[in-house]
Amino acid sequence: MAHGDIVLGANQYGKAECRLVRVDRPATGEDRAGAPHRITDLNVTTQLRGDFTDCHLHGDNSRVVATDTQKNTVYAFAGEFGVGAPEDFLLRLGRHFVDGFAWVEGGRFEAEQYAWDRIATPDGPHDHAFVRTGAETRTAVVQVDGAEAFVVAGLTDCVVLKSTGSEFHGFPRDRYTTLVETDDRILATSVTARWRYTELGLDYDALYTGIRDLMLATFADLHSLALQQTIFAMGRAVLEAYPMVAEVRLSCPNKHHFLVDLAPFGQENPNAVYYAADRPYGLIQATVEREGAPTEPRAWAGVPGFV
Repeated sequence: MAHGDIVLGANQYGKAECRLVRVDRPATGEDRAGAPHRITDLNVTTQLRGDFTDCHLHGDNSRVVATDTQKNTVYAFAGEFGVGAPEDFLLRLGRHFVDGFAWVEGGRFEAEQYAWDRIATPDGPHDHAFVRTGAETRTAVVQVDGAEAFVVAGLTDCVVLKSTGSEFHGFPRDRYTTLVETDDRILATSVTARWRYTELGLDYDALYTGIRDLMLATFADLHSLALQQTIFAMGRAVLEAYPMVAEVRLSCPNKHHFLVDLAPFGQENPNAVYYAADRPYGLIQATVEREGAPTEPRAWAGVPGFV
């Protein structure tokens, strides 16, 4: 038998996936010939939290900042202030909504950034022609809670592979175990990583580049006995090098590569030909943090896919 009144629980709303492309061109009056353009390509989502009870219960929209207004604000801010680092852009948006509407108590503001490279020509990189790169997608999540704000940066779909320097053996075996132990295998994964900053007003672009490069270098250099060992080492390297990072969360599917049996064709296979299986796959996830450091659940609210 049910007890108690039916009440509204936690809720938020906003505009999802506002596709924003900002082109920064040389200023009017300058010699534009040979002056390169810059493209910033974002997918922005805004979600507001606050006192929206009357809307849910009675259809009273007097405190509802329309999702269309939120979308327009994204584009207007890109026009008036530019974009810059996605973390800075989201912090600016968050403060606008929380400070500008008394009943908006906080929110979650998220962006994915897509990379573009200049097209190579015989005369060098083209000034205003670009090709979308197949590299990872940069991510940023800003949570605003009253006067406080939290920044979580990261990346996703960063596909990496080592053709050697990886082993996997010593695991328990039972009557259902068929996996063969190996001291030389392909190790491949698609890295999703997010890290939480303890400070605001940082050079987020430089930090992103440095942290990304350090994680990839750690993946490359570590002789791996397990993907778990590798992702812990990647997170540890970031925390050791960047004191403004409080924790790193990683989610890495193991992109299995299995040796193909070429014996039916009268051939040997000396670790040369593999079948790349897309599913099922092992999914390895871990949080790497500083012992004794305080946690901040508000920074991670609504961030899926992690332990």
